[in-house]
Amino acid sequence: MRGAAGLLCAVLVAGCTQVSGTPGAQSGVESRAQPGRLPVDLQVGPERSSGGVVLSGGMPAPYNYGPTVLQDGGQYQVWWCSQLPGIGPPGDDVLHAASGSLDGPFTASGGAPAVPVFSGQPGGFDGMHTCDPSVLRVDGRHYLYYTGAAGDDHAHGNSIGVASSADGRSWRREAGGAPIVTPSGEVHRENTYGAGQPSALYLDGWFYLMFTDTTAAGAGWNGAGQFVLRARDPEFRDQVQALTAEGFRPAGGARARSVVDAFSADWMWVPALDAFAIAHQTADGTSVTFWNRDFTEHPYSPVLIPGPWQEGPGLARRPDGTAPVSTSDPCGTVPLDVLRATALLPAPTDIRHFGVDVTGVDGCASPKQAAAVLNGFAVPSPERTVDVVHDGARVRIERRSVAELLVTRVLDRRVPAVAELPVVGTIETGAKALRAPSGEVGLVDAEGRLWTVPPEVAEANGSAVVDVPETEWAAYLRGGDLRR
Repeated sequence: MRGAAGLLCAVLVAGCTQVSGTPGAQSGVESRAQPGRLPVDLQVGPERSSGGVVLSGGMPAPYNYGPTVLQDGGQYQVWWCSQLPGIGPPGDDVLHAASGSLDGPFTASGGAPAVPVFSGQPGGFDGMHTCDPSVLRVDGRHYLYYTGAAGDDHAHGNSIGVASSADGRSWRREAGGAPIVTPSGEVHRENTYGAGQPSALYLDGWFYLMFTDTTAAGAGWNGAGQFVLRARDPEFRDQVQALTAEGFRPAGGARARSVVDAFSADWMWVPALDAFAIAHQTADGTSVTFWNRDFTEHPYSPVLIPGPWQEGPGLARRPDGTAPVSTSDPCGTVPLDVLRATALLPAPTDIRHFGVDVTGVDGCASPKQAAAVLNGFAVPSPERTVDVVHDGARVRIERRSVAELLVTRVLDRRVPAVAELPVVGTIETGAKALRAPSGEVGLVDAEGRLWTVPPEVAEANGSAVVDVPETEWAAYLRGGDLRR
């Protein structure tokens, strides 16, 4: 069993309860929003919450907090900070569990409450503690950003590392096992936490990282503040830029620009709002603050997700860190859901689910927004066919029953902005169907391009599948992959 030092360290070193100040308290951090239009007040639907605790490491885990949540198909995958006896060094571990609902129960395969997937690496900057996970999946690979510390001495001991994985369970440290973000050391404060509590997302070819640095010039008196870096690669080595008062500039200057006065925040990009949403704790629950794409103004007033809390929220997000899309009203509703610790026993634990819907949104007003929001949906076309929205374009399908197998939902009405997206393929009833030696199945569109589909789609389309050699399969011009 781990002793009191390990538990204390989880709170004061790698955790997000800080040694001075209160999350959400006014710290004098300057957000530097430029004067412009007044923020729009969003409509908010009824609150929702789980009946009780949805996520834990089981009886041996003395604390559970700092979750990161990915909505992946019909599953929610969660990684969070905890501690299990006999797992790695005596410090914080990252656990994993999954569920078909945010209201749980979350379990590991085999029915256990959770499984440890990442722990300290003796001799490294993260030799004792790995905590505050933030997970993305980009191009089929998972990336884990985390707070690491070598020991219990919390004098600027925290830094941020990154690991990668094919399945989200077996992780390999990247960047040579070195930290990718370290404390700036610009200001000495009573709060000696350092750099940590990362939250990552992927947008327009950039990896974005938001994090705490209690030593930054732009942090408040208590160390509160959230700073932003972005880079073209997940290890933050290529074209690294920092958000400054003048926008994004090459990293290396002072960390003077904070985007929210908070500790332990999480964020996502919301296509339907064309804005970043940052979730952070305030007196009455989780506040969600919005920034436009270039961080020059707050386009919307903050939204509150009420309820008890003790430690930082984890937003339910899609694998790339963008907002989930409402299946019933994708263009008009944005679901905002968080998992967060709600008790202090004596460290943060008892993770529960809380959420609200933002309603009345015009989320498909422009073709760019409609393409992002409705990716994986379908709409009726003027040709009495169905248009599947896929990667910023439309694929026209003659049979509605076939389209229904390819998308989350076929909407009942046309969306005007979708009509401005290009049609890049038409799959006719009875189109030629091919099967590669690997077992992949594809339908050939009217222009001769090959679209990969689930095997049952070919049958629903009335297409007889023909086995072909790899050379013939590879010779076709690719349309795309329509498998969900």
